[in-house]
Amino acid sequence: MKNILVTGTAGFIGFHVTIKLLKDGYRVIGIDNLNYYYDVHLKKARLKQLETYDVFEFHQVSIANRDNISQIFTDHEFNYVVHLAAQAGVRHSLENPYAYVDSNLVGFVNILEGCRHNKIEHLVYASSSSVYGKNRKIPFSTNDNVDHPVSLYAATKKANELMAHTYSHLYGIPTTGLRFFTVYGPWGRPDMAYFLFTKAILEDKPIKVFNYGRMKRDFTYIDDIVEGIVRVINQIPQPLSSSVPYKIYNIGNNQPVELGQFIEVLEDCIGKKAIKEFLPMQPGDVPLTYADVDDLIKDVGFHPHTSLETGLKKFVSWYKNYYHC
Repeated sequence: MKNILVTGTAGFIGFHVTIKLLKDGYRVIGIDNLNYYYDVHLKKARLKQLETYDVFEFHQVSIANRDNISQIFTDHEFNYVVHLAAQAGVRHSLENPYAYVDSNLVGFVNILEGCRHNKIEHLVYASSSSVYGKNRKIPFSTNDNVDHPVSLYAATKKANELMAHTYSHLYGIPTTGLRFFTVYGPWGRPDMAYFLFTKAILEDKPIKVFNYGRMKRDFTYIDDIVEGIVRVINQIPQPLSSSVPYKIYNIGNNQPVELGQFIEVLEDCIGKKAIKEFLPMQPGDVPLTYADVDDLIKDVGFHPHTSLETGLKKFVSWYKNYYHC
């Protein structure tokens, strides 16, 4: 049985990835600091689901704590690391920049050092579509220049990719970065728009529709994301043009949807119309995300198949059941 470290295991994506890996027969050691960026009760409810598996082991620890992370690596012989822990959120990075330095920069170095000193076969880590900034060429390709981020969050994710490349070059650690595109679904993050919209609509409160609803997002259902991640784990990169075992993929739905249309589908799923408050674009936000996923299709057979209608219906059903409404 192979051992996998999953960081951020109580988070949205980390939770779903961990369940999939456990069902696939892996032993998973999960870590999470259970911070208060959003409802800790939701994180603990996810953990409760995971702890029903005998081959799951959890440690509450911050990735920014060098000694604790080093000890976790020493105590376990990991085959793979799936690094999903991070301080998320574009707008929060405008208000609390040091949280992003601690988690996304210091924390990432600690994970890289753990991989370096413990002969990890493959490090798979979370990047973000935010690295594309206001890129006007669509769809977004991993061959595009991404040197103009528009938020500190995006800058830290670009930095992660550079740091991973450096460790791949210096120490031969195979690393794969995944640029996620607007992931949604059951057990999601309460700070995300679809979650906030659902809560507000059910409570007869107005929703804030930024850029007057004219933004487009490559909304990607969680099950499709998880399938892509799990396939990538065993797709260990080989030295190519840069002579290092390093790879970056986009992982998205490849079908951007305008925010106004997204809200209409959500209204249909809830069975209730939203009270809309139209507002201009927020600082740090971008008008469009659109993933070119050809490389992921070619290398691992990634094919997102969940329609927006199906995905939002499943989310709304989970939301009503979880919050008893």
